[in-house]
Amino acid sequence: MRIALAQHDFPVGDVAGNAARIVDLAARAREAGARLIAFPELALSGYLAEDLFLRPGFVAECEAALAEVASRLDGIDAIVGHPMVDGGVVRNALSWIRDGRVIGRYSKRALPNYMVFDEKRYFAAGDAPLVVDVDGLPIGAVICEDLWEGGPARDAVAAGARCLVSINASPFDPENRARREAVVRERARELGVPVAYVNLVGGQDDLVFDGGAMAANASGTLLGPARAFDDALVLLDIDPDGGCWRLAECAIESGDDLDRTWRALVRATRDYVDKNGFPGVVLGLSGGIDSALVLAIAVDALGADRVTAVMMPSRYTADLSNEEAARQARAVGVEHLVLPIEGPFGAFEQLLAPVFAGRAPDVTEENLQSRIRGVILMALSNKTGRMVLTTGNKSEMAVGYATIYGDMAGGFAPLKDVYKTRVYALAAHRNRISPAIPEAVITRAPSAELRPDQTDQDSLPPYDVLDAILERFIEHDRSAADIVADGFERATVERVVRLVLRNEYKRRQGAPGPRVTRRSLDRDRRYPITSGWRGDRTP
Repeated sequence: MRIALAQHDFPVGDVAGNAARIVDLAARAREAGARLIAFPELALSGYLAEDLFLRPGFVAECEAALAEVASRLDGIDAIVGHPMVDGGVVRNALSWIRDGRVIGRYSKRALPNYMVFDEKRYFAAGDAPLVVDVDGLPIGAVICEDLWEGGPARDAVAAGARCLVSINASPFDPENRARREAVVRERARELGVPVAYVNLVGGQDDLVFDGGAMAANASGTLLGPARAFDDALVLLDIDPDGGCWRLAECAIESGDDLDRTWRALVRATRDYVDKNGFPGVVLGLSGGIDSALVLAIAVDALGADRVTAVMMPSRYTADLSNEEAARQARAVGVEHLVLPIEGPFGAFEQLLAPVFAGRAPDVTEENLQSRIRGVILMALSNKTGRMVLTTGNKSEMAVGYATIYGDMAGGFAPLKDVYKTRVYALAAHRNRISPAIPEAVITRAPSAELRPDQTDQDSLPPYDVLDAILERFIEHDRSAADIVADGFERATVERVVRLVLRNEYKRRQGAPGPRVTRRSLDRDRRYPITSGWRGDRTP
C-alpha cells in the first residue's frame, strides 16, 4: 500500500486556498498510486490561527470548506486537519475522508500549552482513538502532541491499529529535529507498529515550520526525514505484514544545523513578505555584517529585483563602510541608493541647540542619526509599498543595543533570534554557497558608527562572552548566580542581566522575526515590563 505525506504550506486564514490545495495534492497523490494521503495539523485553517479560532464565523467557514473538500475527493482516502465545533466547544480535529464523505473524526487529546503553544486557550481535548481499516490494514490517526505524550498512540494500538499516522504542526528550532526523530523511533519500537509523520512547512509570523516528514518501521528504523523547508509530496510504501516502510519518493535532508537555520531564515522572510502582499523590501545597508547578512537573506528569499538597499552615511561613517556596502550591493545585483543624512542631522542639531544648551553630546545625538535613517526607510516604504527589513540581531535586542523608532523601525526582523556569534557563522556559511558578503565586512570590528572611532565592544562585553551569558539566562532560565558559578565575571553577568530586564519595553515594540532557537524573544518569553522582582540578580 502506498501512503502520501503532504509536507506543504497551508497559510493561516486562507481557507479557500487551503481547500483547493488539499484537493490538488490528493489528486496528485492518487495519480502516483497512493491509497491514503495525510495532511498537516489544522491544514484547512493554517496553524496557529490564534484568536481566529474564537470567531464562530471562521470555524464555520472551515467546516463548510471541509464538506466541499470531501465532495471533491474520490479514489483516495484523506486525513485532513481542521478546527471543528463539537459539543459546543472548538476542537483541534482531523477528519478521515473516503468516497466523498467523512467516515471518521478524531479530536486531539494532548493539548500543548508550553513554549510557543497555547492550545488550551482555543480547544477542548478529545478522549477517544480513531482507527480506520484501509484495504485490510487498520490505521490509527493521532495529532502531534498525542504522539509525544504516548497515551493516545497506545490507545490507538489497543483499539486495533497496526500502523500509526501522525499529523503535525511542529515549528523549527535546531534541537527539535533530533527530538522528533527520537519520539517517532521510540513510539514505533515501543508499540511494535510502523509510524508515519507529516509536518507543516512555511513561515507564519514569528514561527517557521520545517516539514521533515518521516517514517519509522516497527523496529524503530527511521526513513527520512524529508528535506526541510521544501514543499513536497512524500510517498511511502508499506508492507502490512512485515510492518515496514519503503520510501518511494522523497528528497532526504542532508544539511547541517547551520544550513537548516539559513534555509529557515530565507523561507520565513519570503513567506512573511509574500503572504502579507508586499511587492518587495527595503533595508539600510551600513557596511556592517548584520545588514550584509540580511541583504543576502532577502536576495535569496525574494530575488534581487525585489530588494532595495539604502546607504545613509553620516559624518561618522567610515569610507570602508561605504565602499563595502556598495560592493555587496553590486555583487548581489540589487538597487543601491545613497542618501547622506548629514543635512537632516545638522537641521536637528540646530533645532535642538537651544533646548540642549549646556548639555554635553551623548547617546541622544547618536540615536538621532538612527531615527533619521528610520524615517528615510519608512518614507521609501510608504512611497514604494516595499516593507522595511530591520537588521538587528538577538544579542543587541536582548540588551537593548538598538534604537527604538530608529534601527528598530520596520516590518520584519530576520535576525531577531540570531545571536551575533551565529551571525558570523551564517555569513561564512552563505559565502560557501556563493560569494555574497565581502570578507572585509566579516573581519572588521562591529560598530554602530554613531560617534568617532566607536566599536560595539565600547558598550558591550565581547560577543562570545555576551552570547554565552544570554543563552544561559534567556534560553535556560539560569539565574545570575548560577551563571557566575560557571566562571563568568560577576560584574559582567549582573550588567547583562540588568540590561535584558530593563529593555523588555523596547523589545515589545520591535518587529517580529523568525524563531530559530529554543527560546525566542517573542512569544516564547513572556516577561512583564513592569516588575519589582530581583530574584534573577546575584545576591
